[in-house]
Amino acid sequence: MKRKFLILSVLALCFSLFAAETIAYFTADSKAHNVITTGGVQIAVQEWADEERTKPFEDVTGVMPETTVTKIVEIKNTGVSDAWVRVMVNKKIVLPTGSVTPDASLVELACNTADWTEKDGYYYYNKVLKPGEVTAPVCTAVSFHADMSNAYQNATATIDIFAQATQSANNGNTAMDAQGWPKV
Repeated sequence: MKRKFLILSVLALCFSLFAAETIAYFTADSKAHNVITTGGVQIAVQEWADEERTKPFEDVTGVMPETTVTKIVEIKNTGVSDAWVRVMVNKKIVLPTGSVTPDASLVELACNTADWTEKDGYYYYNKVLKPGEVTAPVCTAVSFHADMSNAYQNATATIDIFAQATQSANNGNTAMDAQGWPKV
């Protein structure tokens, strides 16, 4: 009897081990692969020499006092994310002789203060610039003042445009409130 009990116990143990191994084969694995890509902020400065925006702005020579030159400056969002935009405009005059100290205020820019706000040496665009969009012009013309004397003959006036952009998502309600502006 003990022997039958021992055999039945061994058989029950073998059967339970076999059943446990069989259950182990009824499993499944699953994997999720998620790709999250960050956005990108990119801009390009566009300069035009005509109102129709068909002729890119190029260097101009032979300008006289009381002359106005068309120079339309816009910024295009070439990135994939909405952006705040600001622009710094630097004017400089270099004279061929050192007879007078150049006065950069004799070169005036017609700047757009309806769509841009001037603060701390920058013009801040008043709207979020969406991908593919172009801003309203920052400036549309450069005028050379009538008070330019003979000392300004053969002078060179340069106007440098420095445009910057930062993300608008979760970054303030206006361009002036935004954080993360690059240093110039």
